[in-house]
Amino acid sequence: MVKFTTRPVIMGAHGVVATGHYLASIAGLQMLQQGGNAIDAGVAAGFALAVLEPQANGIAGEAPILIYSADQRRVFAINGQGTAPRAATIEWFKDHRIDIIPGDGLLPATVPAAFDAWITALAHFGTMSLEQVIRPAIELAEEGFPMYDHLRGSIIRNAKRFTEQWPSSAKIYLPGGKVPEVGEPFVQRNWAQTFKRVVEAERRQRSRGRRVALQAARDFFYRGEIVKRIAEFAQETEVLDATGKYNRGLLTLEDLAEYRTKIEEPVSTNYRSYEVYKCGPWTQGPVLLQQLNLLEGFNLAKMGHNSPDYIHTVIEAAKLAFADREKYYADPDFVSVPLDRLLSKGYAAERRKLIDPDRASLELRPGDAGPIPFKGPRGNPKVYVGDTTKVDVIDRYGNMISATPSGAWISSSPVIEGLGFPLGTRGQMFYLDPHHAEALMPGKRPSTTLTPSLVLKDGAPFMAFGSPGGDCQDQWALQFFLNFVDFGMNLQEAIDAPTFHSLHFPSSFYPHDAHPGRLVVEGRIPEDVRAALREKGHEVMVSGEWSQSHVLAVMFDQRRSVIFGAASPRIDVYYAVGW
Repeated sequence: MVKFTTRPVIMGAHGVVATGHYLASIAGLQMLQQGGNAIDAGVAAGFALAVLEPQANGIAGEAPILIYSADQRRVFAINGQGTAPRAATIEWFKDHRIDIIPGDGLLPATVPAAFDAWITALAHFGTMSLEQVIRPAIELAEEGFPMYDHLRGSIIRNAKRFTEQWPSSAKIYLPGGKVPEVGEPFVQRNWAQTFKRVVEAERRQRSRGRRVALQAARDFFYRGEIVKRIAEFAQETEVLDATGKYNRGLLTLEDLAEYRTKIEEPVSTNYRSYEVYKCGPWTQGPVLLQQLNLLEGFNLAKMGHNSPDYIHTVIEAAKLAFADREKYYADPDFVSVPLDRLLSKGYAAERRKLIDPDRASLELRPGDAGPIPFKGPRGNPKVYVGDTTKVDVIDRYGNMISATPSGAWISSSPVIEGLGFPLGTRGQMFYLDPHHAEALMPGKRPSTTLTPSLVLKDGAPFMAFGSPGGDCQDQWALQFFLNFVDFGMNLQEAIDAPTFHSLHFPSSFYPHDAHPGRLVVEGRIPEDVRAALREKGHEVMVSGEWSQSHVLAVMFDQRRSVIFGAASPRIDVYYAVGW
């Protein structure tokens, strides 16, 4: 008997694209149909998402990317996270009597990284030109796309701020002084014009070869008129932020011109014969691997799916892994992160003993050094957590890309006049405590929550997946993966299943609030399960029945030469398409 799912599992013989908006998925699919590979498709989808989901990501934000190259038979990580400005020091903030870096305005702006990340992926692993892959995004910006509920809701929530404080944002998102209606064509002409100029820079160098032309486009963004406008805007514009004061940004032309995206080795672990890959500790990615190592020692299937024992075990493992994230994770160019130790099976075996099957821990317990105090306020109502989106693609050759673009949300920073997009605010992840691993330093990358995932099986390309959701990303993605591996669900069943997450550890976002012992479950998890969890000491809170987890996933069955895809129904524009 086939179980009901909210959507069918999408299947294709040439490729499958799953993204945070169906029009971005179609943009990626067009690249496959025009002869491009999965990376071409992923980059096209990524650019399209910057236009389609400005409440979730932007071209001046971040884009951590994992790529499996079928030709090289290797996984690569693209470090798509911007760096702190030279002027961003702990001393600067202390001198200005700021104790926590705000989550909005211009002060937390890091160097825009997403554009360089997409160009780097395209140059090293794609086959097409920037003009080809960015064309759908430019068309969507210039000709418009139908306004939809999720974007409209974000505009409504921010309309007062746009009108009263951010006129450059109001000009675009409140045309004629009104919130666009659902279905009304929504146009972003400045965005289109900005990237037409970037394409023209590429076109002028095309005779010198594809790589040179792509570099020319990249240089136009980071060393030409665009960065001059970004730097001027940051230095000359005063924005009211969460400090209660008007502040200018710290970014300079030199910060922007010196930035470079890096291609790195990923990190990985083996879970029940699956090799799972993540980006390094400049993301929270390794925390998923730590959770898998801890959970490998339990018979999860025997506990029963979403039983009290199962949920308790997964949550207690998350608390241990995220405690290590809080203490150790940071930009490895600045901090010596003991990943060999943190990801070892022996370390997991030691840590696993801390999980009490009958009692929820209320401590933050990183490895080796014992409990540390919770940092930051608790339950602060001024918390702002921006949204995020996702791209996953596999083609018929086995090329895979998994990316988690985010940042530069319209909700947290004003649009730069004439360019059509805002700056990001990822600098809010830094701490102003010089002893914290995430201590602010010039040139340092804040450890982002953004965390794509790739999986190999028997050494062959198998799966790309992940979820938006801030600190919840590697909790919801983990549950999807366990649903698939330990409980035998298909992709859509694994995505549809009710989810839960912990708010036990300090948030990555301003003001880093913590809620020890708090467990949030979707309303479809029965009351008797919730009661049993309360008996174990969890503070259980219930969200909507379909309110959590926005997982996207694609999977390659090489034996049958079929690619499968699925998308969470919790946000209606998330879709997988196949060919």
